[in-house]
Amino acid sequence: MTDIATRWPDLDPDATVSGGAGREASEDLDGSLLCVGVEQETHDVKTFRLRPPAPGRHSFQPGQHLTVTVSVDGHPEQRCYTIASSPLQPDELAITVKRVPGGPVSNWLHDNLVPGDTLPVTGPTGRFTTAEHPADKYLFLSAGSGITPLMSMTRTIDAMGEPADVLFVHSARTPADIIFRSELREIATRNRGIRVVAVCEDDAPDEPWTGLRGRLTLPLLESIAPDLVSREIFTCGPPPYMEAVRSILVSAGADPTRCHEETFAFPGIPGPQIGANAHDPQPDGVRVHTVEFTRSGRTVECDGETRILLAAARAGLTLPSSCGEGVCGTCKSTMLEGSVNMHHAGGIRPREIAQNKILLCCSTPCENLVIDA
Repeated sequence: MTDIATRWPDLDPDATVSGGAGREASEDLDGSLLCVGVEQETHDVKTFRLRPPAPGRHSFQPGQHLTVTVSVDGHPEQRCYTIASSPLQPDELAITVKRVPGGPVSNWLHDNLVPGDTLPVTGPTGRFTTAEHPADKYLFLSAGSGITPLMSMTRTIDAMGEPADVLFVHSARTPADIIFRSELREIATRNRGIRVVAVCEDDAPDEPWTGLRGRLTLPLLESIAPDLVSREIFTCGPPPYMEAVRSILVSAGADPTRCHEETFAFPGIPGPQIGANAHDPQPDGVRVHTVEFTRSGRTVECDGETRILLAAARAGLTLPSSCGEGVCGTCKSTMLEGSVNMHHAGGIRPREIAQNKILLCCSTPCENLVIDA
C-alpha cells in the first residue's frame, strides 16, 4: 500500500526546543473555514462540510484533526474534531460531530452552524494516521463518534484504488447509531479489500439488529479477525471502550508498537495543589527554574520534572488549555527565552516548533523561561 505523502517533515514528538530560525512549510488551515453544507448522519450526529479560503493550498493526513473555536455565552471554547473526509479531496473538508449532553461546543455547532457561516479553526495536527504507519494489513476498531478518523483513513485507502486489506470493526449502541452506515456498506461492496463489520448492543426502535450483538470481547474479535496480531491496529472511541480494547489486545498478544489509539475525552489538568505538602521542597537533584509569563505579569517556579501548565495551575494562574495531553494545541504559546523538553502527541507542527512555539501542557523547563502568555 502506498503511503499518503505529507508536506510536513517528520519530527520526533519528544523534542528539545530552543531558539532558532523558523523554516517555511506549506500553508495550513489556521483561520476561518466557510460552512457549505450540513448533513444529519444520525439523530445526534451531524456532518459539517467546510471550504478553505484557498482550495488546494493545504494538506493533511488521514486521521488528523482540527481545533475548533466557538463563542459560548461570550466565552471562547475549543474542541478537537477529526477531519472525517479524505485528503485526496482537499477542496472541501468535513467534520462529523456528535451532540454531547452538556457539551458546549458540540451543542453550539448543532444548534448554530449553518451554510454561509464561518468557523475559526487551527490545524491540522495529530499523529494518529496511517500515513505515519503504512502497512499491508489494517485493523480499524472504533465505537460511537470515534469512527471519524478511521473513516478518513478508509475513504483515503478506497480512493487510492490500490490493493488494500482493511478490516473495519465498529461498535454502536443500536443500528440507528451507526455513523456513515450507508457509505461504509457501499465502500465494502465496491472494494473487495475493505471489509466492514458492525457490532450493536441492542435493537433500534424501528429495526431489530440481526448482526453481531453485544460488546467487543476477545473471543468476538478473534472470530472476526483471527489474524489480528499480524495487522496494524488503529483504535478510537470513548474511554471505557478504549480501556476494554487495550485489555483485549494485550490478551491477544498484539505487538504494542503496532497498536495506535486516539481519544479526545481527556481528564484535564489538575488544579492547584492544596494541603500540607503543597510547598514541600523538591527532591535533591531536581533543579527549580523560574517561568515568567509576560502577558499575565506573573512568574512561577517550575522544576525540571513538572509540566509548565501544571506549575502555573498550582500557582493559581489559569491559562488556556483543554486536553492536557499534547493533542489539541489549545495551550500553544511562544517561548521568548529558554529551552524545554516537550513530549507531545501531535498537537503542534514542525513549523511551529521551529518558530519557538511550545505546548505548556507537555513541556518541562530545562532552564529559566520567558513565555508570551
